[in-house]
Order: sequence, then structure tokens, then C-alpha cells
Amino acid sequence: QVQLVESGGGLVQAGGSLRLSCAASGRTFSRYVMGWFRQVPGKTREFVAAISRDGTSTLYADSMKGRFTISRDNAKNTVLLQMNSLKPEDTAVYYCAARPQNYYSTSYSERDYSYWGQGTQVTVSS
Repeated sequence: QVQLVESGGGLVQAGGSLRLSCAASGRTFSRYVMGWFRQVPGKTREFVAAISRDGTSTLYADSMKGRFTISRDNAKNTVLLQMNSLKPEDTAVYYCAARPQNYYSTSYSERDYSYWGQGTQVTVSS
């Protein structure tokens, strides 16, 4: 199993930037495909981005392409989400997630991710 802890959320003005970080426990972090999702109260969880185990392949939701960048540092057991040009509609709780070990492909679907962090709030003011 892996435990995930997000950090880096906060309040930012529209057009600003934030960098979210997800720290993972354990010594097998490189075996997990990682993803970021977000959720607004009353709405379903939405895919944001995902990254392959070695970091060479990434996947983004269309609305995030060009604004968000996912990356990982397997030596530090960390996955990052750099968010630029933030909009009020980006306001949500952002969750880090991991697929079960030994899955290689990234995925849009939250059903494919077995491990979740507690979330970090991002609020973008207009």
C-alpha cells in the first residue's frame, strides 16, 4: 500500500499560480501510476492529470492542457502539479491518487485509482 499526503493548496487570484505537492510513503513509489483529481462540493470528482511510473508519459484533461503540468520525482517519492493561469472555476479540493502497483498506463477514470490522499483546497478569487 501507499499513503498519500497533499500540500500546497491555498487562496490565489485569478491568473496566478500554485504548485501542489503529493508526498507518498514507502519505497516502491516508482511502481505507481499517479494522478490528480479535483472535486467541487455537490459535483463528481473530475480528472486533472496523470503521469506514468517513470514520468515519461502524461495525460491531461482538455481544460487543463497548457495551464497545468504534472511531474514526479521518484527519488523523493513526490508528484507535483504546477497550476498556472488559474481561473475561478479551478476552485476545488485537489486529490492525489495512485493506481495499484504494476499498472503501467495512465487513466482518466477515478475507478482505476485505489489510493487517495485527503485533499488540499485550492481557491481562486476573481
